[in-house]
Amino acid sequence: MENKLKITHKLKKMKKIILSLVVVASVLTACKEKKEKVAVKEAVKVAVNVNELNNVDTAASVLNWKGTKPTGAHDGVVSLKSGGILVEGGKLKEGVFVIDMNTIVNKDMAGSEGAGKLEGHLKAPDFFDVATYPTSKFVITNVEEVAGKLSVTGNLQIKDVTKSITIPAMITTEGGVTTFKSETFNVDRSDFNVKYGSKKFFEGLKDKFINDIMEFSFVVKTKS
Repeated sequence: MENKLKITHKLKKMKKIILSLVVVASVLTACKEKKEKVAVKEAVKVAVNVNELNNVDTAASVLNWKGTKPTGAHDGVVSLKSGGILVEGGKLKEGVFVIDMNTIVNKDMAGSEGAGKLEGHLKAPDFFDVATYPTSKFVITNVEEVAGKLSVTGNLQIKDVTKSITIPAMITTEGGVTTFKSETFNVDRSDFNVKYGSKKFFEGLKDKFINDIMEFSFVVKTKS
């Protein structure tokens, strides 16, 4: 009888420990999710003459992307249509990156039928709707140096929504070519009216949902 009581006590103790671990894991997951999303603010008015800044090498410049879901992840690139970077005295002053949404490419399934289907879906009306919104844009509005890195604030326009975000980046110049390279920044697509598979807009998705957070990073080079 005494042994049974000991076993029962141990089982209750184990259940409490497991429950505590689940609660802690849930809290940590929620905190992590909160930190990953870049803050979005109202767009800042800025007058940048794209024609004057048109020095970006579109063949060598890309926006990298990655999306995730419960069953996996997909990644790829989108090409730039035009843009410009203004550097004065070795410091980044202005920039405009016009993204050609018709060039969305999936890399992890490259060359397969699956890649073609995914690219078509991302361009479709229920996702980025590239027929209506053929371009997206990032316009730099402010640049500050923080702990040896650039803190770049700009207006990000996706579909019919424009919001101000701040991303970490760096610039280098070599052989007459300036390279703007951002670290990965995470955008909540639902902030930009991209609703497909989002639990914020649809119920009963179970494990068929797509995470709202998408990872992006720029690699933009000027012409030599």
